[in-house]
Amino acid sequence: MTGTRSGARGGIVVGIDPARAWHLPLAWAADEAYRRRLPLHLLVAVPPQHHPHHAEDTARQTALRRAGADRLAEAQSWVRDRHPEVAVTTDLPGGLPARVLGAEADRARMVVLGSRHLGRTAEFFGAGSTVVPVTARAGCPVVVVGDAEHVTQEPPYLVAGVDGSASAAEALAFAFDEADLRGAALRVVCVRQPPLVVPEHEEVALRARRALLAEASAGLSDKYPDVHVTHEVVTGHPVEELARAAEHALAVVVGRRGRGGYTGMRLGSVVHGLLHRAHCPVITVPGDPAVPSG
Repeated sequence: MTGTRSGARGGIVVGIDPARAWHLPLAWAADEAYRRRLPLHLLVAVPPQHHPHHAEDTARQTALRRAGADRLAEAQSWVRDRHPEVAVTTDLPGGLPARVLGAEADRARMVVLGSRHLGRTAEFFGAGSTVVPVTARAGCPVVVVGDAEHVTQEPPYLVAGVDGSASAAEALAFAFDEADLRGAALRVVCVRQPPLVVPEHEEVALRARRALLAEASAGLSDKYPDVHVTHEVVTGHPVEELARAAEHALAVVVGRRGRGGYTGMRLGSVVHGLLHRAHCPVITVPGDPAVPSG
């Protein structure tokens, strides 16, 4: 049974592609809905017809809707078996998936997507791509589940990237909350890129970044006293170093600046790089639009 879009309000939205494996992102979203006591809204967007008056295109559209409805029913049943306590609604709207999910993100607490592991060009410009445009536009956290969280790691941990920006501060707050919900540790990482022109005194640079980490975490450590926090300053490329730190993590959490347009070209190189490089779920958190990002 499909519900209306109001089912997404204040809950977790999961974008499902009927043609792709959906169990991994759905399991992540269902577990998160259970932890946060939020409703779950499952959505399959059916792209519009190119030629509405052509019988062949109409038949294709009917087949897509039927496949979408079947997949939603299967996914809904699967979630109810996994977490009977979680309220689940479904929807089968027409429209390009990126646009539909972007609109749903305006009323959701979180959006969860699977990753096709597309190359960068395909992800930017492919008609069916969703990850980059939705991540760029959404006003709520977006979780991209291309690889499983590493639940066998002891102790379990999350990674949060911090760079002093407003969006990184929002991401760090989310990471503390997520670690607390999971009973996991939190590795807060600041990546120092070697200066290209003017030499930087190593000890002074490290001291400044350690101070940045301590300041960013201070109030949050008081709010979440049960979360074991470590601060790490590493030197290198932010994408490579954050992906390395998160190699065995439950997830990596980073901030994103601004709300880009449909193409997602304002997404930012670090976030975009992590979506393709990290081997764990990637959670991106928007900054407060009222606060300028550095």
